[in-house]
Amino acid sequence: MIGETLGSYAIVDRLGAGGMGEVYLAQHTRIERRAAIKVLLPELSGNKEVVERFFAEARATSSIRHRGIVEVLDCDVHPSGRAYIVMELLEGESLAARLARDPAFGRDLDRVLGVATAVADAVAAAHAKGIVHRDLKPDNVFLANDDGAPLGFAVKILDFGIAKLMGGGDGDAGRGASMRTRTGSLLGTPAYMSPEQCRGASLVDHRTDIYSLGCIAFEMLAGRRPFVYEGFGELISAHLTEAPPAIASLGVEVRPDVEQWVRRLLAKSPADRFASM
Repeated sequence: MIGETLGSYAIVDRLGAGGMGEVYLAQHTRIERRAAIKVLLPELSGNKEVVERFFAEARATSSIRHRGIVEVLDCDVHPSGRAYIVMELLEGESLAARLARDPAFGRDLDRVLGVATAVADAVAAAHAKGIVHRDLKPDNVFLANDDGAPLGFAVKILDFGIAKLMGGGDGDAGRGASMRTRTGSLLGTPAYMSPEQCRGASLVDHRTDIYSLGCIAFEMLAGRRPFVYEGFGELISAHLTEAPPAIASLGVEVRPDVEQWVRRLLAKSPADRFASM
């Protein structure tokens, strides 16, 4: 698609691809603003239900209006039939990429708590709009370059593709084809799914995101996920029945109050977690 125009944006380069589509670098043809454009695969763009979920992601994301949520600028269907979403262009890296290249990232407690606070603040804004993310994970937490920010980067939450409207039906904005986003009737990424999400998507409310934040915080501090299994079934069982190890037991020095905070985020029962982000 390089060289083609989507709405007011000319496609300049391909940034990446996923299970549902491709992401391109684009530039506005008149004001030269750069943007990222997510384009559905041709075979999915012909599926009315998938396209509606795709645009539901754009509506959910744009309705939140928070500095910590990636901004959606436009969405439409190209004459070729491919649906697309135009988003602000972020430069930097995902939290997952940062943790992979910088094992010492979590040794700075102020930085860990700063990231967790920023995630909580942004997702609280989504919850205030009645939107549950349902797929919080380091891949969906982006550290955008910002020299003026206290941490040297701004935290942005990505991908409301399987967001759920609280009090409504399943409300999916999109589903992937692999186990990373869907396995059977379960939606989410197994390593970060709450116990109630493991039991079935219709059971979740905003507290499922609180559990996922606990998984992210644990990984930042401990250098590994709360539960490390290769099999999907083993991960689900662990979320449902196993207590996560104490971070201190993994050879990591952590303050007792921080350990207690993470443990409460990861409580099996939603009622035992914090009441809100």
